[in-house]
Amino acid sequence: MKRLYSIAAVLVLSAACREPFQFVPPGSGNWLSEQLVGAGSSDITVMTQNLYVGADVDLVIRALGTPDPGDDFSALLFAIETVGKTDFPARAEAIADRIARERPHAVGLQEVSQINIDLRPLGVPVVVDQDFLAMLQAALAARGLNYQVAATSDNISVNLVSGLVRLRDHDALLIDANRVTINQASGQDFSVNLGQVADGVVLIRGWVFARTTIEGRSYTFASAHTEANLAGAPPGLLGQIRAAQVAEMVGALGSSDRVVLMGDLNDTPGSPMYGVLAGAGFTDTWTAMHPGAGADGLTCCHVADLSDPVANFDQRIDYVWTRGFARDDGKVQGSIDRFGNVPADRLTGPAYQIWPSDHAGLVASLR
Repeated sequence: MKRLYSIAAVLVLSAACREPFQFVPPGSGNWLSEQLVGAGSSDITVMTQNLYVGADVDLVIRALGTPDPGDDFSALLFAIETVGKTDFPARAEAIADRIARERPHAVGLQEVSQINIDLRPLGVPVVVDQDFLAMLQAALAARGLNYQVAATSDNISVNLVSGLVRLRDHDALLIDANRVTINQASGQDFSVNLGQVADGVVLIRGWVFARTTIEGRSYTFASAHTEANLAGAPPGLLGQIRAAQVAEMVGALGSSDRVVLMGDLNDTPGSPMYGVLAGAGFTDTWTAMHPGAGADGLTCCHVADLSDPVANFDQRIDYVWTRGFARDDGKVQGSIDRFGNVPADRLTGPAYQIWPSDHAGLVASLR
């Protein structure tokens, strides 16, 4: 129980390090929504972004696993210091700026935390009530944008210390309500999941989708955060779980025309997950639009405190997959680029320049 409590404390206290920024009102003259550079009217634009909790929780887990109890508290303090430096409210502003610039029709978000904690009964004067999704939506609204939550799904559920510590990690799908009509939307759990991994800690992965109409044509958007690697898992097990999870998405989406499936899928090209999507007729949009040597599209990861001056990514685990957008010759036209991978994407943090997330996001415009 000590281990679970400490891990939860890191995750929950990370959101309490700073209050959300005060947003500048519309009409300021600096407003991105007054200077939008959107895609062409025939383009469908999407964005996927892992928001990042803000610290390397694995460091705390390793400290808790050692026989020396003296390193637990120092690891916890280090994690809290790190999440203060990575400052989610500031990062939410940067992500909202990018959305305002790109004007995606749909935005898939992962690691969207909802945190409720009250430690006063334990003699610790800490009360946290913070919702990452609400903070991002407020930033978007302050920019004159109207992004509606089409659906959410759970990823992690933590309920500890008789309910004093509660954390829910979500996926979310945002839709530009001014340009997109939602016909059907849902968030649902995968049938294959790790489930409860400790007392009070449950991994419930899921996915979200919306069937929509844009300018008289139907489009389906889906987003997920499939199972992450877990220390001690049998070799190959998690890869097979991820493959089963995306297969469930593919089956549920059926033969729908013009589908965009995106997210942090936690696996690399050549994996079983990748094979399931390619075999179901989906196109890896990055590979299709960047066929040249060296165009690897790596998206993960920045260092835990987001202080690295340049991106030294070594994994491609974030994707935009499409089906039904290819021309008669089989080619997919448009553009896809990363966000959060070049120094110009950094923002001012409390102590130094930081990145918007530990993952690069992807923005794709599809013709």
